[in-house]
Amino acid sequence: MVDVAAKPPTVRQALAECVVRMSPATLEAVRAGTAKGDALAVARVAGIMAAKKTSELIPLCHPLALTSVEVDFELRANVVRILARARVTGPTGVEMEALTAAAVAGLTLIDMTKGIERGVYLEGVRLLEKSGGRSGTWKRPAKT
Repeated sequence: MVDVAAKPPTVRQALAECVVRMSPATLEAVRAGTAKGDALAVARVAGIMAAKKTSELIPLCHPLALTSVEVDFELRANVVRILARARVTGPTGVEMEALTAAAVAGLTLIDMTKGIERGVYLEGVRLLEKSGGRSGTWKRPAKT
């Protein structure tokens, strides 16, 4: 693990996304809450729990005392876009926590819908922006 003891604590934040692709009929079941129950609520809790356990899942990742994790959903024609934001005041960033929250929320959504549609899949897990620390703010360029 990288030694971060000498780094000053700063407010750090990261925003990540992933997309879960499914048929319009499956999306309607998600919207209606008939995909094994309230799939979005279960996926939200799974994402938050995963962010809190990131250091147990990713080797050499620092355990962080997260101050906030938010998982939100945008339902579109045949996709659910998952946005996960993590915040901490500390000596190292929260990118991995945000990415883990987005990915696990997406995997949970797949688990909640696989009985309706076997071909539901996750794509595009990526960091959208981060702020705080020595490197400052970074945002993914709009066209990538």
